[in-house]
Amino acid sequence: MTPDRLFDATAAAGGRDLGDLPEWDLTDLYPAPDAPELKRDLDWLEEACARFAEDYEGKLGDLDAAGFLEMIRRHERIEAVGGRLMSYAGLRYYQLTLDAERAKFLSDCQEKLTRFTTPLVFFTLELNRLEDAFLDGLFAADPELGRYKPAFDRIRAMKPHQLSDEMEHFLHDMGVVGDAWERLFDETISGLSFEIDGEEMGLESTLNLLTEQDRSKREAAARELARVFGRNIRTFARVHNTQAKEKEVMDRWRKMPTAQSARHLANDVEPEVVQALRDAVVAAYPRLSHRYYELKRKWLGLDRMQVWDRNAPLPMESTRIVGWDEAERMVMEAYAGFDPRMAEIAEPFFRKGWIDAAAKPGKAPGAFAHPTVTEVHPYVLLNYLGKPRDVMTLAHELGHGVHQVLAAGQGEMLASTPLTLAETASVFGEMLTFRALLDRAKDQAERKVLLAGKVEDMINTVVRQIAFYDFECKLHEARRGGELTPEDINALWMSVQAESLGGAFDFMEGYETFWAYVPHFVHSPFYVYAYAFGDGLVNALYAAYQEAPEGFQDKYFDMLKAGGSKHHKALLAPFGLDATDPKFWDKGLSMIEGFIDELEAMED
Repeated sequence: MTPDRLFDATAAAGGRDLGDLPEWDLTDLYPAPDAPELKRDLDWLEEACARFAEDYEGKLGDLDAAGFLEMIRRHERIEAVGGRLMSYAGLRYYQLTLDAERAKFLSDCQEKLTRFTTPLVFFTLELNRLEDAFLDGLFAADPELGRYKPAFDRIRAMKPHQLSDEMEHFLHDMGVVGDAWERLFDETISGLSFEIDGEEMGLESTLNLLTEQDRSKREAAARELARVFGRNIRTFARVHNTQAKEKEVMDRWRKMPTAQSARHLANDVEPEVVQALRDAVVAAYPRLSHRYYELKRKWLGLDRMQVWDRNAPLPMESTRIVGWDEAERMVMEAYAGFDPRMAEIAEPFFRKGWIDAAAKPGKAPGAFAHPTVTEVHPYVLLNYLGKPRDVMTLAHELGHGVHQVLAAGQGEMLASTPLTLAETASVFGEMLTFRALLDRAKDQAERKVLLAGKVEDMINTVVRQIAFYDFECKLHEARRGGELTPEDINALWMSVQAESLGGAFDFMEGYETFWAYVPHFVHSPFYVYAYAFGDGLVNALYAAYQEAPEGFQDKYFDMLKAGGSKHHKALLAPFGLDATDPKFWDKGLSMIEGFIDELEAMED
């Protein structure tokens, strides 16, 4: 997935010829929705889940190391088959979210998997009732079994928040209801229609106009976005109210200390580390976004900036369209320049139908890299328009893809990287591409445009995402006091905007509704701080690379290959970095400050 800047900056091609844009070939998952292989896997999964429960329920405490390892391997196989089914159904749906057949297929698969896997609910419940000494003894007895200890440590972190077996079964079955609210959001977003200068377009195309050179086009797009969001705001408010209330009930029953606690546990990150990140970024607002946007206001020749100027290209920037072949070459050369192995891993994405690049009506907005399952490969979704920022989006998502390929060797239980580290390879991929372009800048003017673009991306990835995080914290806290009207949510949104963007901006009427289209708030509450975490981490990593390049690549690949098998402290130790040190975040932020310093120096 990608941060807000990509939802601000990617959209439909507007008829431009971008070359031969690749489409997904999902046959590596299944040949077709009615394929016999798919039915075979559904049948196998139903039986495998039942047999697993029959063989192990009530017996985990009786297993020796060999028996426990066999159980894990059977559980991983179930995860692999279930993951393959849901990846196929989900990716088909994201290609065309307005297709009723695809939506039904996804919903039917979700319901079947929920039903099939209900017998497995006992697994984590019973596991968390085992004594630490018993499990530690098993892990110590067999190195292959011991490899899985980090996964079980994460499961057991939920031990204090576990409910009765009966309640956990009930919540498992109710999961499909929450999924339905997410689908309502997706289908509402995909179905929105905007009219600009007599032309009807979708959300992506309209958002893309916010990056046009022509200021009147940007204003028209912003006002039309506000009009349509306003017309649908009751639906969006209902989705957010329901999702936040469901989360509040769940958190209360599970005795979670805060609304954010479940995300921190899932991310395997300490709350104080996230708080230190948040506080460091908020304290840096004046040195980062406020200072940069004041520069941009002068460049644009404006007394005051409006929200439609935030992602405007600079006056000296050419309205350049980058064809798909050139974008591929730019990213692949940057990857190969760092290490040829990185380009080798990325190459099949372009050749084998692992990327779906074109922006089409009904396609899911934004961009993401979906890891599917460890025995297949990731798939990347883009809405490629040929803007320079779209090249960075490609570099970002391809970084995810490389990471997911490398981590696959860990197997289903350990491949998945906590969100705080999941953005590392993607942001590093962007940084490599940016640095390669900066090295090739032919003059000071081109360097200035590249630097300004990177600063904007970093502000959108760090400042804006932390502002989003603060908005979510306020939203969930306020919802605990009762139902929120659309106006209540609008006010919470605006409370973080001026603080984060600074005094250069005025806010048009209607901008208060722009929270409505950010999918992370609905799909993954509190996900957004992972972007700021990833950017700060990569800035510190890149500084380490510049200071001591010898042997860095091998350490970097080892980190990616580790997937979710190590805590962030252990992963960063070889680089001499420690995210639990409050000063760690200042290192990352100082890189952004350095770029702004250079831009200011160019003004003299």
